[in-house]
Amino acid sequence: MKVAFASNDGVYINTHFGLANSFEIYDISAEKYHNAGPRFVMNRDDQGEGGRLEERVNSVADCTLLFITQIGPAAAARVTRSNIMPIKVDEDTRIVDQLERLQQLLKKKPPMWLAKAMNEKMKNGDFAK
Repeated sequence: MKVAFASNDGVYINTHFGLANSFEIYDISAEKYHNAGPRFVMNRDDQGEGGRLEERVNSVADCTLLFITQIGPAAAARVTRSNIMPIKVDEDTRIVDQLERLQQLLKKKPPMWLAKAMNEKMKNGDFAK
């Protein structure tokens, strides 16, 4: 599955969703994870708030989980409607720590919140192993 992290340095989760200029994307399974690289968000002056939000959602549309430090209610609703589960974590949480935690959850029976997120992506044909 694909997981996105709002990060301005590629190491820590340290960015509010609405202010993120890029997202680190990882492919993860119970056995391994791989950095698929950053995805950059184009911030154009002619975009209103809705356009900037849409640009960010589109950049992580194929991801199952989205780790951020903060997310506004409208953005959280839009992300959730796109079958992406937003997960708020403390600022400067290490990306690798979250990846290792996720791997442990995937090795066992995934908790209900994770199973639901994975099932929603599979149901909509968006799930990439």
